[in-house]
Amino acid sequence: MEPGVGSGAQSVSGRWGTAVCVLTGASRGFGRSLARLLAPRLGEGSVLLLLARSAAPLAELAAELRGGGTGLRVECVVADLGCEQGLGTATAALREVLPAAPPGRLLLVNNAGSLGDISKSFLDLTNPDEVNSYFAFNVTSALCLTSTALQAFGKRPGSSRTVVNISSLCAVKPFKNWALYCSGKASRDMMFQVLALEEPDVRVLNYAPGPLDTDMQLLARTKTGDPEMRQYFQSLQESGKLIDCTVSAQKLVNLLEEDTFSSGAHVDFYDI
Repeated sequence: MEPGVGSGAQSVSGRWGTAVCVLTGASRGFGRSLARLLAPRLGEGSVLLLLARSAAPLAELAAELRGGGTGLRVECVVADLGCEQGLGTATAALREVLPAAPPGRLLLVNNAGSLGDISKSFLDLTNPDEVNSYFAFNVTSALCLTSTALQAFGKRPGSSRTVVNISSLCAVKPFKNWALYCSGKASRDMMFQVLALEEPDVRVLNYAPGPLDTDMQLLARTKTGDPEMRQYFQSLQESGKLIDCTVSAQKLVNLLEEDTFSSGAHVDFYDI
């Protein structure tokens, strides 16, 4: 991908050429901010496929992005990736859209994720259905969506394929009461490292966006069972250290444009 960064719509319009982008968890927070940065970079005839569970905010975002006047095709898939039916809906959409998508480049961003019940300690996690449900959404769906997308788009001469996993500091550092979240993020990081090894022509990035100012952070500082951890998250908010989603999303876009990261690498917001 070409180097250089632009923050204004005029300077970035269509600079990535014809592409197909798939973004999960697109209806709010980091995913919504990222979608707004990606859309103007996609050239005429490109496709932006947005996936999320919430229909109304997803449709609102799609309408906004379609109004950009760039000839971008914006498709929405409303699906709960944590259940078999929802994942089936999503993978069916990929199999329909991607083979007919224009060549050039494929960008898949695995952003969808959840915290799990952070009021519970390790010893409270005794219900296998709760644990399996968490991993179905946070790990299984990311694996199946990615493998399906890469197969459906295929290897096309002269085309590039990039897969991004939205990771976390929790992938490499344990946090009390966050057994599910930490292990889910660590699993995803390793899973995508394996992809990078197996498919050297696919660019793979594990991007940790930093402590974002989102609903998830609100849950972290109000619902975390361990009082010290809860205070830690409260202090991030009180000291103004939470990161605006658009600021972090812009750093990810910069990374993709510079395209100098090692495939499979874990890159943190604060490393850049």
